[in-house]
Amino acid sequence: MSATSPVRPVLPPDIRARKGTTPIVVLTAYSTPVARMVDRHCDIVLVGDSVGMVIHGLPSTLGVTMEMMILHGRAVVRGAEKAMPVIDMPFGSYEEGPQQAFRNASRLMAETGAPAVKLEGGVHMAETIAFLTARGVPVMAHVGLTPQSVNTLGGYKVVGRAEEAEKVMADARAVEDAGAFSVVLEKVPEGLAGRITQALTIPTIGIGAGVRCDGQVLVVDDMLGLFTEFRPKFVKRYAELGQAADEAIAAYAADVRSRAFPAAEHSFPDVLPLKDKP
Repeated sequence: MSATSPVRPVLPPDIRARKGTTPIVVLTAYSTPVARMVDRHCDIVLVGDSVGMVIHGLPSTLGVTMEMMILHGRAVVRGAEKAMPVIDMPFGSYEEGPQQAFRNASRLMAETGAPAVKLEGGVHMAETIAFLTARGVPVMAHVGLTPQSVNTLGGYKVVGRAEEAEKVMADARAVEDAGAFSVVLEKVPEGLAGRITQALTIPTIGIGAGVRCDGQVLVVDDMLGLFTEFRPKFVKRYAELGQAADEAIAAYAADVRSRAFPAAEHSFPDVLPLKDKP
């Protein structure tokens, strides 16, 4: 491909074909500028319903709406040329049944241009996933800790220890059999995540599930350190942008109060300087 040729975007079959090869790189994005940065380095850009907590200050993902996902989905699709945008289906948009799920998934795809959606749930969502995939909606599944079920689960805890392990394995097998092209494993013990990865023919994308998954996903704001106090165990901080931003804002505030800003170079003179005559 020449330097002037358009970049071919990643699509669901490409991700499925990556099973057991080079690890798949996934980050979230909620805006066009961040999507452009993520696009340079990642295979998938996830428009997560975490947008409700990260951008809108909600206490959980449960208050996220279809309109919010469409708004941010459009912004991300504008910025993603190579990486594949995947959009989370928000709570309440698919649990009622396959027909409701198809209406909302097809709306997300039609109104954003994203080629795939993600939804949470295992065995109990298999029928819905099969219904969607049979009708042209590529689905990324999500098992283990499912944040939209946090009230039922009793908090953001590790899922899959002891007797729970076989349930998570069954969930993963069910979404694969239903036609999902990949599955997110969230806060699943490393050994179990490795067993699931070995057992499935579709890629596993881990978040707090250890290194043996076929890929990894993080919330971009977490790995960039934009939150100074929120430090989940499974997040590696690759920068401390929150601290850097706080220092920059403090310096700006001090300059304004001391009248050091704006200086002459940031202002416009009343009279333009005369140009030298030839």
